[in-house]
Amino acid sequence: MALATRTDRRPSMARTMWDSSVGKKTVMAVSGLIMLLYLVVHMIGNLKIYFGAGEFNHYAHWLRTIGEPFMHYEWTLWIIRVVLVVAVVAHATSAYQLSRRDIKARPSKYVHKRPRASYATRTMRWGGIILGLFIVWHILDLTTGTVHSGGFQPGHPYQNVVDTFSTWYGDVIYIVAMLALGLHIRHGFWSAAQTLGVGSRTRDRALKTTANVLALLLTAGFIAVPVGVMTGVVS
Repeated sequence: MALATRTDRRPSMARTMWDSSVGKKTVMAVSGLIMLLYLVVHMIGNLKIYFGAGEFNHYAHWLRTIGEPFMHYEWTLWIIRVVLVVAVVAHATSAYQLSRRDIKARPSKYVHKRPRASYATRTMRWGGIILGLFIVWHILDLTTGTVHSGGFQPGHPYQNVVDTFSTWYGDVIYIVAMLALGLHIRHGFWSAAQTLGVGSRTRDRALKTTANVLALLLTAGFIAVPVGVMTGVVS
């Protein structure tokens, strides 16, 4: 009789970490901070539109030549895009799976009312959905030009941005998404700090203030672009 062989393998440390709620929250925190860093840089770049078409278009061209001649044309930009896609997918997947676990753990409604959470906390889920849909629209509008109004002009980002924000629906979509982004950052930054063990009694107030300031600055900075077009400051 042949001896039975044991084929069961212990899951890897990475798999074990991912399967745990703590692991998923850590992935959410790290991926969220990666996206937050990108948003800060992206907002600063967007505000260059106030310095005119030449300055803004030159900045857009520079993004494609970062690292040259060591890096080939657009290689660095594509690396950034890949990192962002991975961060977005990891963030969304972790959020969805944690949400499903939370629902399964509480199949029935609470008998006693829970303390009211902040508005940002209660809107994290639908805010994330809004941002996910906005990312798709934003890419189709200003990257591929698929849904762009006024005739998409490759290599002319300044004019493409002005075209987008010269339509009422372009302004509404963008502003609503940026308001959702502000609420998401306000709660997400605080949650990430707690997950990564940065929070403490002595640092909680500073972290909350930082979250509020970041959310306010990023929201105002991004919304400043469509406002500039609507008021004629950018044209």
